[in-house]
Amino acid sequence: MLKKVGMVGIAAFCALAFSFPTQSFAHGDTHTVQEGDSLYMIAKEYGVSAKQVQDINDKSNAEIQAGEELQLPDGASEYEKDLLARLIEAEAEGESYEGKVAVATVVLNRVESDRFPDTIHNVIHDGYQFSPVLNGSINQPASEESKRAVNEAFAYQGYDQGSLFFYNPDKADSSYLESQEVTTIIGNHVFLR
Repeated sequence: MLKKVGMVGIAAFCALAFSFPTQSFAHGDTHTVQEGDSLYMIAKEYGVSAKQVQDINDKSNAEIQAGEELQLPDGASEYEKDLLARLIEAEAEGESYEGKVAVATVVLNRVESDRFPDTIHNVIHDGYQFSPVLNGSINQPASEESKRAVNEAFAYQGYDQGSLFFYNPDKADSSYLESQEVTTIIGNHVFLR
C-alpha cells in the first residue's frame, strides 16, 4: 500500500513537472566568438538576452574578442518562442517590424515583472490580456518576420524602456491604460509602463 501511494505521488509529480512550460536562464550552450560578432548579434542568433550573455560571462561592457568562448543562458523553449511569435502575428499584424519587436518585449517584460505571471505561456494566457487568445487567432501560424521579432526581443531584453502594456487607441478605450506612463508610440500602438 505504501509503495503504491509513493508511486502515485511520483507519477503525479512527474506529470506536473513536465506539463507546465518554463523559462530558464541557467547556463546553456557556448559560442566561440567570430570576427565581426557582437554580443547583440550572438544573443539575437540564439534568441537570448544580450544583457544576460554579458552578465553570465562577467563582462563589465559589451566588448568581446574573436576566439573567445562565451557561455550562453538557456533561452525560452521552442514552444514558448512559437507561442510568442503567434501572439505577435495576431496582435501586430500590419505593424512594422519594430512594432512587432515591441509587442514581444512587453510580454518578456511582464515575465520579469512581479505584477504578472513568470512564464511566457502564463503571461499570454493570463485572463483577458490578449484578444488573440480569446478569439483563437493565436492558433494561426506565425510569419518568419514574427519569428525573427521574437529573437530580436530576447536580445533586446533589459535595454528597453520597461513597457508592460500596449494598445491601439483607435480600437480600444481604457481609462486604466490612459493613466499609465507612455514609453513610446510605434505605428498604431501606444506602449506604456
